[in-house]
Formats: sequence, structure tokens, C-alpha cells
Amino acid sequence: MNSIPGVDSRTTNLPGTRLLSTALLVLLLPACGGDDEAVIPPPAPVSVPFTNGATTTANPVAYWNKIATDTINVPATPSAGSPEERRPVAAVDLATVHTAIYDAVVAITGTHVPFAVTIAGDASAASLEAATAAAAYGVLKGLFPNRTAQYQAAYDSYVNTLPSGASRTRGLEVGAEVATRTLALRANDGRSTQVTYVPGTAPGKFRGTNPIGTFNPFIKPFALTSASQFRAPPPPALDSAAYAADFEEVRTMGGTTAPQRTADQLDAARAHTENPATYVTRNYRNFLMDSRSLAENARLAAMLWVTQADATIACFESKYHYEFWRPLSAIALADTDGNAATAQDTTWAPVAPTPNHPEYPSAHMCVNGSSQALLKAYFNTPEISFTFSSTVTGGTRQYASPSALLEEIVLARVHGGMHFRTANVEGGVLGTKVADWVVANHFKARN
Repeated sequence: MNSIPGVDSRTTNLPGTRLLSTALLVLLLPACGGDDEAVIPPPAPVSVPFTNGATTTANPVAYWNKIATDTINVPATPSAGSPEERRPVAAVDLATVHTAIYDAVVAITGTHVPFAVTIAGDASAASLEAATAAAAYGVLKGLFPNRTAQYQAAYDSYVNTLPSGASRTRGLEVGAEVATRTLALRANDGRSTQVTYVPGTAPGKFRGTNPIGTFNPFIKPFALTSASQFRAPPPPALDSAAYAADFEEVRTMGGTTAPQRTADQLDAARAHTENPATYVTRNYRNFLMDSRSLAENARLAAMLWVTQADATIACFESKYHYEFWRPLSAIALADTDGNAATAQDTTWAPVAPTPNHPEYPSAHMCVNGSSQALLKAYFNTPEISFTFSSTVTGGTRQYASPSALLEEIVLARVHGGMHFRTANVEGGVLGTKVADWVVANHFKARN
């Protein structure tokens, strides 16, 4: 088998590598375009500055992204407060903030089609900075009214730094109006749905009690027509050779004892176990920290978090549709799966914590697969280099391209012992479909 660019040659003899190779061909295809289009010289490679999520008021979109993230990540209050305070969902709540910012900004610039809200009246002379702040603040106040400590003082201070006058006043009006109408559109979004989950007992069924994200499939998508629009295909049958290959790979490479696993592979596995609500939000904020205009950063942020939100919703719809078991259960109960090629091991344990929700497809690959496909479409190039940090390892990992990150995550979730390879591959495919849909249908330039 030929080697895959960017994939460690040590992995090419592992079970399921052919599946990874085939799926990467899908994931690395351009998110838009066709054979009949005119040949255009490729754009220059993109190098994303690493700020580790740090922001300043000089970059309003990233600044309000950080404030919103900190607001969302205040510990939930399950029995009190707004629906968002009881059940925050980082990708969904950030998408609400950033679509409001985007719609407020394009109301002023007139360069792109609004996502959801079109305001009345002329806003061309309004302050972009004021509109951005008012849109973010208005949404946060509506979603998280009891968390004012996270955003009220920041808003007051930020607005006071802007030059007073008609431009600021109009910008604040535009942002406030868009925030109010955005909140109305996202009200009762489905996250309050009560789900009583009963763990499965049949071979192949998820065994977790009180799992997380059971309500995610009921949240109203932003761009998709339904949560099931891009439902993943079924996982491999328990008696199949594909399942046996997935099983053996995670059994030998993902346990607490795995002689073939390298130190770097374990470091990668651990790096990706940081809580996505901080890991994903902090690291993707780096993409908003370059010299693009406020309007372009507003567009990119809205595209990113709408894509992540819908990928999350779609992913959990597939998870709870199939309710597939985790390796932790599968390996201990291999004597029940009807597959002669799988060996039971009741002492096996994953080297990293296993998330408490069904295994298939992988949420890490749904979200990162969608985000990286979106970034390739936005920048119109697969040559994007960037760096991610992890609070779990305290270090950073560098990626020469979006494909390099996705290749690493596919392996990291196996080497961490929490996923089968197929779940990662199909999660990436689902995420790419979500990104393609967002790019094809929203955030377009005005004719």
C-alpha cells in the first residue's frame, strides 16, 4: 500500500488503514467547485498565527468570542435559570452570538447576504465596532441573564472606548435590533426536551447510564433542514471483518498497556481529551486573529460556529439513533458479539477517559471534520498551517494542513481507547457534508 502524505508510516500496517485512506480522499476533496470551472491559480498558503486564544479589543470579533466562551462555560445550573444556563451547548450558543454579529455587520457593509435577520433603514454610516458589541452583548444577555459578571462590565468598558456620536449610536441600535430578532428566532430551540435514557443490554448497544447530550438531537439546526439530514450510515455489523479489524486495533493500541503505541501517539491522544467547550473554542479562535477586516472575521466566525453547531446536532442524532457501544464494553463483552475474530478481555481498560455518550460516529471528527472542510472552502486552499494547544498535556501540536489534524484525530481517538476507527472516519464524512451544505447555501456575497 502506498503511504498517505502526513500519516506516520508506523500506522500503515494497522487494521483499517485502507478505510482511513479511502475516507481521507473524501475528506480532502474541495468543498466546492467542479471540473468545468475555469482554471484559477491556487491562492498562497495560509499560516494562522498562534495566540492560544488570547484577544484584545483591537479585534472585536475574537474579543467577543472569548467573552461569549467564558460566559457559556460558567458551570451549568440544572434546576434554575434560562434554558441556556441550565443546558449550555458551546457550539450552538456561539453560533447564536456570531450569526447576530454577522447580520449586524453585513447590515452596515452590505457586502454579503444576511444569515437570518435583515434590518429596516439605512445603516451604512453605523459603527461596525459598536454593532458587533451590541449584537454580542444583546444575545448573551438574552441567553445568560444571570451571568452578567462575564460580560456587562466588558460591554460598558468597550462601548466607552468608541468615539461618541451618531455612528456609535446607530451601530448600537443595529446590534441591539439584530440581537433581539436573533433571540426570537432561536427561542425554544429544543434543548429543553426531556429524555429518559435506558441503556441497552443487547450486544453492540451503548451501556452508559445518565449519558450526556441526549437532548442534542432535538435542538433546531441553524442551516440544515433537519438533524437527520446527513445521518451516518450504520456502523459495521458485529459479525463483520470490518468490525473485527476495528476491534483489534483499539484493543492493541488503545489500552492502558499498549507496547506498540509510541509516546507521541499517546501525547496526541491525551491532547484531544480536553473538554471541547474550551479546547475547540480556544483553538479555532486563532483563525480570527489575523489582519482580515472586522467584516471578514465576522463572516468567518459565523460560518465556523454555524458549521460546528449543526455538525454537533447531526452527530448526536446519529449517535442516539444507533446507540453503538464503546470499546470499553465491546472488549469486555466480546464473547457475546457473535464474531469469532474478536477476543474477550475483561481486564482491558482504555488509556484515556471514555466520554459518556454512544460511540458512533465520533463527535471529535464530526466537529473538526466540519470545521476543517469549512476553513478549506473559506480560504480556498488545503494549505493551511496552524497550531493547537491542550490544557491536558500543557503543550502544543503543529499541523501543516487541515488533513494533518484530521489524520491525527482519527488515530488519537483509537489510541486513547475510546473509539473504533470507523466512527472517526464516518464522523469526518458527516462533518464534511455539513460544511459543504453551509458553504453552498449561506454567507454568500451579494450579487
